[in-house]
Amino acid sequence: MKAAVYHSSGDVRIEEREIPTPLEGEVLLKVLRSGMCGTDASEYKSGPKIFATKTRHANSGHIGPMILGHEFIGEIVGQTPVDSGFRAGDVVASGAGISCGKCKRCKELRTNLCEKYVTLGLNRDGGMAEYVAVPTSTLVKVPTGLSLNAAGIAQPLAVGLHAARRSGVRNGDKVLLIGSGAIGTFVLAGLRHLFEAEVAVLDFGGSRLERAARLGADHIIEVGENAEAKIREIFGAAGIDVVIEASGAPGQLPFAISLVKRGGTILQVGLPSGGQEIDVHKIVMSEINIQTTLAHVCDQDLGTALEILSTTPLAEELVEGVYPLSEISHQLELLGTGKIEGKVLFDPSL
Repeated sequence: MKAAVYHSSGDVRIEEREIPTPLEGEVLLKVLRSGMCGTDASEYKSGPKIFATKTRHANSGHIGPMILGHEFIGEIVGQTPVDSGFRAGDVVASGAGISCGKCKRCKELRTNLCEKYVTLGLNRDGGMAEYVAVPTSTLVKVPTGLSLNAAGIAQPLAVGLHAARRSGVRNGDKVLLIGSGAIGTFVLAGLRHLFEAEVAVLDFGGSRLERAARLGADHIIEVGENAEAKIREIFGAAGIDVVIEASGAPGQLPFAISLVKRGGTILQVGLPSGGQEIDVHKIVMSEINIQTTLAHVCDQDLGTALEILSTTPLAEELVEGVYPLSEISHQLELLGTGKIEGKVLFDPSL
């Protein structure tokens, strides 16, 4: 089978691999769509930092070149485990995160923090190939009528939903979302699905802010010298209950701290490339809560993501194109240099 295999920084090759054999509790998927994200682009640009190409992964045992792809959907082929609820021919989305179900965090339903967590396409071979072996615990059936392109962004939308849950937003809150790239847009979709809140989105002027307005932002604010004044004008004396930092840009966490109200919450989603100086005095004296978010909880978020994609135009707004696997290196370069504003998908059959 064809597969996009990561070897090292700047080195992803289309190779022939053996079709994988599913282990106990797994099924074989014929991949219909796979996607890439910022993690893939950063590993391509300056990795490996996460990918286990040089150091054996403690949980998966993988070391060496690895098939990319932790965002994918496919059709089940061959046998399925007894009582799995799946059968050959089902089209399914994978959450890609494999948890043990037994450790303390799993029992708390925080499976994304499982002590033995493994992610397909990050810690072992993933779905950027013609076939992939996947545990049924990571799968949700794609609703009838949902397009393959829409279903192909279910996993990253699940990540945005988890972030929205982690934010602590409640109905009636006033929320500022910093950053309206792909992940920021997924967080916005999650907020709109889960809560009745007033949401303002801050970003550079242009198509991303316009998209945020179409997808339900109550206010859009352009980055610039008047941005802070505009923010304070919108939220007034009531202040901002929750600031969600989804850009990862330098200085945005300190900016969030300066804006949030006393007793408010900041959710850090974006990953800055360098260290951040923050005003600890303001955090302590205002009793500000700082939350973080990682991946998603498959049982909570993946099915809901598919529901959102079935009932909103989110996929039409975000999917920028579908390409053959041979385009992977070029598309990673574009993503790594900020030239892709939405999501790019790959069809291994092309």
